[in-house]
Amino acid sequence: MITWSLAELLPHAGDMILIDEVDSCDDEQIHTRLTVRSGGLFNRPDGSLPAWLGIELMAQSVAAYAGCRAHRLGQDVELGFLLGTRKFECNVEHFPADTVLQVHALRSLEDDNGMGVFECHLRGPGIHASARLNVYRPPQAASYLAEAGPEESPHD
Repeated sequence: MITWSLAELLPHAGDMILIDEVDSCDDEQIHTRLTVRSGGLFNRPDGSLPAWLGIELMAQSVAAYAGCRAHRLGQDVELGFLLGTRKFECNVEHFPADTVLQVHALRSLEDDNGMGVFECHLRGPGIHASARLNVYRPPQAASYLAEAGPEESPHD
């Protein structure tokens, strides 16, 4: 059973957290769930979510997987990046409001440099989407993102 809140697992905040809970997570996979709610940042006028948002739901599930693993290892949750998606397929154009969606992400490859590949499936009533996500979690992500400030002019 997962006892950490999503805010503790994901480097997202507020309305950007789109999944509702982690059902289970182990060393190789995660199962997450959400209910499509009207009035969110990405909803269509009828309250549904466009199917392409399934990629973000899968990516957040992968991020939650990384967060669970970090907590189990006593490490900080760090920022990761979705590098690309392959073979995204979905049998619907949108996910209707009030629909419960389940996401399964299975780690198929991960190297010591932070690169990973996950096979993902999203399911709901009459809904199936799948994709392969390529992700990257750089070591010490904060320093990876830090930019050098503007150089001072010798005339200042």
